Amino acid sequence: MKPENSMSVEFPSRSANEALARAVVACFAAQLDPTLDELGDIKTAVSEAVTNCIVHAYRDTIGPITIRCRVLPDNVLDILVKDKGCGIADVAAARKPMFTTGGEERSGMGFTIMESFMTSLRVTSRPGKGTSVHMKRRIVRRGQAD
Repeated sequence: MKPENSMSVEFPSRSANEALARAVVACFAAQLDPTLDELGDIKTAVSEAVTNCIVHAYRDTIGPITIRCRVLPDNVLDILVKDKGCGIADVAAARKPMFTTGGEERSGMGFTIMESFMTSLRVTSRPGKGTSVHMKRRIVRRGQAD
């Protein structure tokens, strides 16, 4: 599917950059004229994906996080959050609510939250090579029913 517009950004997996990721994606998504609720959902999903990279993918090191966003036909925002970290051995288990590798202070709800706020979510990973979280959100055009 040919995008109508696109952008990408790469930054190090520092906690301070989670806010950057939210802001960059929100600014890009603004061209679709989302409601505040839709924008909040998108920002939350991106925040969860980036936090997973920071906490789980790179654990005790700093590595690159890449975000690619595209506007697809039918007002669909397509977001890819990608790392080159440790990867996920069992994606199906990691997607289950309450699963975490981050210790008892982590809720294990990141993928569940992403899935609930986005139209679709796909997670691919290779141990030792990294993880890609691919999310899509259809933005309802104002004055149109869902």
